[in-house]
Amino acid sequence: MTANVMNTSAIVPADFAGRVVLITGAARGLGRAAAERFHARGALVAVHARDITRASSVTSALGDGALAVDGDLTQDGVADDIVRRVMGRFGRLDVLVNNAASAPSTRLADIDDGEWRETLEVNLTAPFLLIRAALPAMKAQGYGRIVNISSTAGRMVSTLAGAHYTASKAGLLGLTRAAAKELGRFGITVNAVCPGMIDTELTREHATPERLAELAAGYPVPRLGTPREVADVICFAASEAAGYITGATFDVNGGDLMM
Repeated sequence: MTANVMNTSAIVPADFAGRVVLITGAARGLGRAAAERFHARGALVAVHARDITRASSVTSALGDGALAVDGDLTQDGVADDIVRRVMGRFGRLDVLVNNAASAPSTRLADIDDGEWRETLEVNLTAPFLLIRAALPAMKAQGYGRIVNISSTAGRMVSTLAGAHYTASKAGLLGLTRAAAKELGRFGITVNAVCPGMIDTELTREHATPERLAELAAGYPVPRLGTPREVADVICFAASEAAGYITGATFDVNGGDLMM
């Protein structure tokens, strides 16, 4: 007699049931993949995008338990307003994923003042403001998970984007460590995920398929990463299993960093 073996590969854990997750820049790419994974694992998910139409397209696909929130993160008061809307809908905030990013490829000598400031506003200042806005709720709960999406650029230098992107992503790693040091006593962990070359719309906007294939061929794992692979690391950093991990950096780059 042949035993019936359950196929567990398709079983999705509901380990985020009851948790509220806010993800910025979640209309596409890594942010959308993370929203899908958290939602599939039981979370209530607030999907942020610059405009409500793009955010709503994601929440419509997710279904019940998803909230669309919009806002230009470079504008005063927007971070506080986003957190207020999430709290107004769900009454708590357990996980903040600072994913929204600006990645212009302008070379250093051609970066004007406005482009430099806007890139740092989106990539570094907005995460700080969102962390600060989320703190009252997380402190009151005695629980919080903050995951900052940096980049391999923050660990060395960007392959495709400019100096302002590299500088902002390196700064985000510093913010991660400083926040982790201060907030652990409140039950809040703060970690960073550093994706390498991931197959997203943003990546393909900055390089031809031929250039991407050439770059990927030089990695120990000779391909581009997938948004799902990064999303699963984000979920781990936000999970109960990572409760004793803070101030850490998770590298997802196919070995590129060691080359």
